[in-house]
Amino acid sequence: MSEPDIPFDIGILYEDADIVVIDKPHFVPTTPRGMWYAQSALIRLRETYHDDSIIPAHRLDRATAGVVVFVRTSALRGAFQTMFQERRARKTYECIAPCLPVGVRDGGAVRGVRMAGSAPDPSTGEAPLRDIVAQARRTPSISCIPGVLPGPTGTVAQCDPPQAFPLVRRSHITKLRGVLQAFEEPGVVNAETRIDLSPDQTAVVCDAAGNPRGRVALAPLGLRAYTLTPSTGKTHQLRVHMNALGLPMLGDDMYPRVIDRPYDDFGSPLQLVARELRFADPRDGAERVFRSRIPLSVPCGGGQAMLVNYPTGGMEVCRHDRRSGHWQHEHRPGLHRGR
Repeated sequence: MSEPDIPFDIGILYEDADIVVIDKPHFVPTTPRGMWYAQSALIRLRETYHDDSIIPAHRLDRATAGVVVFVRTSALRGAFQTMFQERRARKTYECIAPCLPVGVRDGGAVRGVRMAGSAPDPSTGEAPLRDIVAQARRTPSISCIPGVLPGPTGTVAQCDPPQAFPLVRRSHITKLRGVLQAFEEPGVVNAETRIDLSPDQTAVVCDAAGNPRGRVALAPLGLRAYTLTPSTGKTHQLRVHMNALGLPMLGDDMYPRVIDRPYDDFGSPLQLVARELRFADPRDGAERVFRSRIPLSVPCGGGQAMLVNYPTGGMEVCRHDRRSGHWQHEHRPGLHRGR
């Protein structure tokens, strides 16, 4: 299988002799992985600058867009990478998700996960860890595996009660090797995210070719923009935490259920952007602030659909009626698969 072209250019936010800061598009992997090599941000930058010494100081998931720092000077690799590893860089994200009441739900959280090699408990039906790894490839969600006991876990704390937002979600997130989804389970808290409503509750409207055609208010679409500030950096943390609150992100094909999408489908991107990166420069201590220019967006017109992976299973397919100007909602319970 040949590597397809990813039809999005990488924006350069800043560069000097030592670093390059990019605005990574959706779908572009930070580094080569799986079938993706030449289309990764790393290889593209090395070819652009004719410099094989360029490396990333940190990473973003392929589905996530936004600010990423690359280091050009070998002697500074350790300083920049350590800064990110020690969480001395402050990251702020934005996403689009449903406008719904917040509530911790069962799906995506499990309890009673046993150590590898242990037998299931006949009184509870808990599956050993090795069975979870094997079965997770064949079910639409870890919480759907027979023998795994779903149950809410973690905490939600309102920062300014009785207002729902901002709030802080804390939980223990586990990511098993070979399993697509991460999940929450009982344990010492290792993941914390502050979630607030974004000041701007509009999004860019894009046509079938992905070109911006103006802005639209999110509320009439049953959506809201959220600002996410993680204190930790677990795999898929923001997606897991939003899903746990019953607010799966627009365009998320992983949570709460894995959705079957062709590898070369670059439509309906996950509406999650690493909006701002702020840190004290390891070279001189100066404060650096970089902001992504990639907008949150929704499709419009031409029979396009925006997909919301709702906790109840399946997808909400929202199509825009060009004549009436209204959105039509259709629930499709079968648009998922196990891997």
